[in-house]
Amino acid sequence: MEDAVVIQAERIAADFLLEQVKASYRIIGKGITNQVCAVETGSRKVVVRMNDKNTFPSFIKEKWCIEQAAAVGVPGPEVLSIGIVDETAYMIQTFIEGDNGLDSAVPKSYVWRKLGEYAKLIHSIQVKGYGGDLIDLVNGYFQSPSHAGSDGSWLGYVQYNINSLTEHDRLIELGVITQMESKRVRKRFENLKSTRFRFGLNHGDISLKNTIVNQANQVILLDWNPEVSVVPHATVAQLMHYQILGLEESASVEEFKAFMDGYGISEKDLTETRHFLLLRAFDNLRWAIDRSPDLIVPYAAFAKQLLGMIME
Repeated sequence: MEDAVVIQAERIAADFLLEQVKASYRIIGKGITNQVCAVETGSRKVVVRMNDKNTFPSFIKEKWCIEQAAAVGVPGPEVLSIGIVDETAYMIQTFIEGDNGLDSAVPKSYVWRKLGEYAKLIHSIQVKGYGGDLIDLVNGYFQSPSHAGSDGSWLGYVQYNINSLTEHDRLIELGVITQMESKRVRKRFENLKSTRFRFGLNHGDISLKNTIVNQANQVILLDWNPEVSVVPHATVAQLMHYQILGLEESASVEEFKAFMDGYGISEKDLTETRHFLLLRAFDNLRWAIDRSPDLIVPYAAFAKQLLGMIME
């Protein structure tokens, strides 16, 4: 199977570069969404990212985001080509020489501070709408699909989760919340609904594993999973989520502070961010109950842990 992936990457790269392939290999361990290969010809070395053809819109979206981010000063790979061949969606990018942020000898706090600076720049990119689907490249308009109970808007998203806090809530049955806690959570979600938030573009997976540090100690940002949501809360909440889960790429206390310093946010003002993270945790759990039962247990455990931290 691995040989087939590399052979496909070689064919895609050779057809684009119009050169014979000299060497190729899988890039393993830093990402889980796409199959990623490095391919080298006589004059170029590129990265070929591949997935099912149905994921092609995500490559269109990522290309747009990388280009918009570069325009505001966020270093990233150049996207050379995207397309579909043999049922496979692909993206060809320039190969960035350097060390992955997890492995670099550069102090991690330095990388995190840069990521804070980059996040602020990304949040300055002009976008419209709310959600993860880029439906208008010219105007940067994003959309979230509607579903039963929500029209796909931010207010619809919050209201759906408020309306779900009933006496017969599955979250009570699962032991995530009690009846009394449900009432307290409702108040916090009502506050989110009435707060005037700023909306902006989010990278979606700000972490060391999605960076390369080159010989000049420049930090290059990779692998977007973008959406338009409340900023800076959505990005900071993602970092807090990783910390709580204890993921390898999560920021330490010192590194989190470096990120916040790079962005220019005070850690003392994270109340709304914590409530946003709780909202997202509850919504993810409700999604798992409806669509992915195998994820109910871990999502419920995280939501319960987070609730305990916020309500204590």
